[in-house]
Amino acid sequence: MANITAADINKLRQMTGAGMMDCKKALIENDGDFQNAIDWLRKKGQKVAEKRADRDAKEGFVLSKTNADNTFGIVLMLNCETDFVAKNDDFKLFATKVADLALEKKPENLESLKGLSLDGVILSELINEQVGKIGEKIDFNAYHFISAPAVYAYNHHGNRLATILGMSKGHSETLDIIGKDICMQIAAMNPLAIDKDGIDQTVINREIEIGMDQARQEGKPEAMLENIAKGKLNKFFKERTLLNQEFIKDGKKTVSQVIAEADSELKVTAFCRVALGD
Repeated sequence: MANITAADINKLRQMTGAGMMDCKKALIENDGDFQNAIDWLRKKGQKVAEKRADRDAKEGFVLSKTNADNTFGIVLMLNCETDFVAKNDDFKLFATKVADLALEKKPENLESLKGLSLDGVILSELINEQVGKIGEKIDFNAYHFISAPAVYAYNHHGNRLATILGMSKGHSETLDIIGKDICMQIAAMNPLAIDKDGIDQTVINREIEIGMDQARQEGKPEAMLENIAKGKLNKFFKERTLLNQEFIKDGKKTVSQVIAEADSELKVTAFCRVALGD
């Protein structure tokens, strides 16, 4: 049996919002596995908040940018140990220079990005130099890109969260407004996928299992459990897939409806959301 510490219990409590005793029991029942403990709490009817302990979140600077013709966009995260460093102008300038380098060179992944040369020095070596200057550990821990006919970027205030979005059309006043609005939608609502087809089957299976267990504990007949769980799954799709979410600027419409009203042929091709602590 895993050794469940007070720190483990508090961490689960910060992650879920559940009570201390419930968190302790969840960890004991699941041998210290946090994901299984979260699922256990949900099955027991606990309302689980999707949040993480602030003390577990790394500090840093998150930035998204697009190229001049808005057909290629990047989002990256430069982490550090303290909020003091994250707000330092030189730290932010370093992240911005690397973002511009990524837009120019279009590396395929984070490893390739760190292998690029900036001001005549390999980026991985520059990072080590910055560690020496700043006096605490820093590193780029996230880098993603999107290439599409139209790419939009959004940086939330404080640069702790940023998004990029690819669309099949753009570069008109109306479509550009929609693209920027959807970027903010992604930031605010944190969808897992564009549509339900993008949700991994293991996630779907877990949601069905949780829904059935919840219904069972509510005393529902065994024959009804699967249908009840599928109803809960549809709610999950509505809340966690971008096109099915309520549009943040008009709750009477879904994101899909807003897009279709602007242009029936307009499609979301990809999106990415990066936030400190994720």
